[in-house]
Amino acid sequence: MQRAVLVTGASRGLGLELIRQLGRAERPPRYLFAACRDPEGARGRDLKNFAKCFSNIKIVKMDLDDFDSIQESAEEIQKVLKNNGLNLLINNAGINLGGGLNEITPEIMMKTYTINVIGPMMVTKALLPALLQAAQLSDEPGFSSKKAAVINMSSIMASMELFNIQHGKTYAYRISKAALNMVTKCLANELKPHGILCASVHPGWVRTDMGGEKAPLTKEESVQGILKVLSRLSEQDNGLFLDWRGQLLPW
Repeated sequence: MQRAVLVTGASRGLGLELIRQLGRAERPPRYLFAACRDPEGARGRDLKNFAKCFSNIKIVKMDLDDFDSIQESAEEIQKVLKNNGLNLLINNAGINLGGGLNEITPEIMMKTYTINVIGPMMVTKALLPALLQAAQLSDEPGFSSKKAAVINMSSIMASMELFNIQHGKTYAYRISKAALNMVTKCLANELKPHGILCASVHPGWVRTDMGGEKAPLTKEESVQGILKVLSRLSEQDNGLFLDWRGQLLPW
């Protein structure tokens, strides 16, 4: 198991379930950072209640729409980690404002792009020193999520080859997740010489506030699958687009 893990968007949905399952693991991370925009608000209540039972869970206030907030959060995390490094960054936070061509506005596009693309990039940049440190300190061979890895939570709706209109006319969400996949490819190329693995993961269609009640997967099932996939990642998975079962998805 990783010594230090950060999950963004941890106050609800898949982010909260990732924290729950990582926290309850047989060998949990020594440091489990749960980042969310408003931990003191109503949406942070479930996370705070869960974290009370686990001394290794550290709740961090992080707003992906505020780049100063990202840097301040990264500095706070670095202080806790000291010289231990960050093994796994899961860029999970995201929004889906929906809308077809008649509904879309520049404001919706910019807001979605900021949270779903620029935010994960800036989080990764701010925490790169900690990721590099983890890679250098690790005695794990090759590439793995136990050594140092960045996982970007993407969506099958970003795939141009698998485009399906039944997924809805969600211009902003589709475009932003396709851009996030390119971020993954760029990171995988740039960080490979440093021993840091990068991949995009589609969690499946999950019953969350974003996925809706008709979704076939529960949060528990999706996260169980995701964590199994992450545990098996190796150098051959660097820069790939995988689903929660570990199956390769086309761009």
